[in-house]
Amino acid sequence: MRPNPFDDIEELLDRLSRQVEEGMTAGGLQVPGSVPINVADTSDEYVVTADLPGYETDDIDLTLSEGTLRLEANRTGDKAHEEGQYLRRERTKTSASRRIRLPEPVDEEAVVAGFENGVLTVRLPKVSGGEESRQIDIE
Repeated sequence: MRPNPFDDIEELLDRLSRQVEEGMTAGGLQVPGSVPINVADTSDEYVVTADLPGYETDDIDLTLSEGTLRLEANRTGDKAHEEGQYLRRERTKTSASRRIRLPEPVDEEAVVAGFENGVLTVRLPKVSGGEESRQIDIE
């Protein structure tokens, strides 16, 4: 009996499917050039944390517009060495970006951001002030 030529392809597709599923349950498939983030929803605010190792504060641009937080980071390559030559040079100019759509309005004037040890933390207080619901009287 001759082996089915499509068995290898089917096995490859099954393996790829498992890897995609595992990647999604483990926190997501990382798209090149995107920034890995966490978005936490507390009762009073959203807290966005983003990993940006190797970047400086001046390399990062944060904007908030119409309920979307936009993060852009650009880093230039290392300066050339005065003496000698490179045997390998992989650290070049890099950029990363991410857009995060917030489900509720935030107080744009009260947003604060900090950057420490390559981790950006953005705190976005909710406009509603954490009120869950309000009873409406019917007249």
